[in-house]
Amino acid sequence: MINIPYDVVIKKITEKTGTSQAEIEIKIKQKMEQLAGLISKDGAAHIVANDLGVKLMEQGGPVKINEVYANMKNVETQGKVTKKFNLYEFQRGETTGKVASFFIGDESGQIRITLWHDQTKEFDNIKEGDIIKVKGTNARLNNNFVELHLDTNSQLMINPSGVEVGEVKQFSRQRKSIADLKEDDKNIELLGTIVQVFDIRFFEVCGTCNKKLQPGPDGPHCLEHGKEKLDHNYVLNVFLDDGNSTIRVVFFRNQLQNLLKKTHEEVLAYRVNAEGFESVKNELLGEVIKVIGRATKNKMFDRLEFMSNLVFVDIDPEEEIKKMAAESKQEPQTQNPVTPETKPTDQPL
Repeated sequence: MINIPYDVVIKKITEKTGTSQAEIEIKIKQKMEQLAGLISKDGAAHIVANDLGVKLMEQGGPVKINEVYANMKNVETQGKVTKKFNLYEFQRGETTGKVASFFIGDESGQIRITLWHDQTKEFDNIKEGDIIKVKGTNARLNNNFVELHLDTNSQLMINPSGVEVGEVKQFSRQRKSIADLKEDDKNIELLGTIVQVFDIRFFEVCGTCNKKLQPGPDGPHCLEHGKEKLDHNYVLNVFLDDGNSTIRVVFFRNQLQNLLKKTHEEVLAYRVNAEGFESVKNELLGEVIKVIGRATKNKMFDRLEFMSNLVFVDIDPEEEIKKMAAESKQEPQTQNPVTPETKPTDQPL
């Protein structure tokens, strides 16, 4: 099922039928009761939309970037290049590959485009500010953000004739203290000092599509690519202290690479040499960093945690103190460790 957010489904039904949100919520609850708990709230919302004759997705043609949802297939969209990363070559066993990525944006938002293998041939010709049109792409969810991936059947056009893009909607973020975080806060900027570092946890994924492996009679495998290529992803947890409160911050694959300033292969080396990571943990303690991401509730432990989508290192605390003071129009509070705006390493997110 295409992962259209629940509130978006409600809004579409309201706009196209004139039904109030309260009435729609009642219909969704009735549908869930009718199906005896065998359907989720999101699934029931989709069925209610269908019952009311509401098409949640228009068929054919390009869609705006904010209308791209996880699990959509054969997506066509267009936008201006707002950020270009580097091309990376990798090797898994005897197989080599390439991956590159960049962001495009339109008036509705921005999205990451990821090119794999042969699709990277045009990457050197892409410049920030170019208009890009893509067809036949697949939308995937990565760290709760939707990305578009090109495969062998996808098309990429640079500055196509007749295609225009208006002013690009810029990313926005809000700086908060840890104590002020609320569940589901998004695009939040935290600043603080690393005070505790845990071991890296590794898990197997498909080396082709990067999806989590599923159990099977012959062992873990990818539902789409089998056991042909296997790789490992990883996650690291640290505690961040902003001078008043602490929170667990989670760094998945690429943001972990950015935090450690290490390549995929260098991080994988700690899978078989856990002792080698001890010195790295010690070096991280006391580091002042900035992270941008979202707050989420860990229901098992009933606590808020922070999922990193960007991490900034090698910062100057004094500069950030001045910046915070200017933004708040208050005197600098020197007891809180903080970080300035810096450029993250050019790794795919």
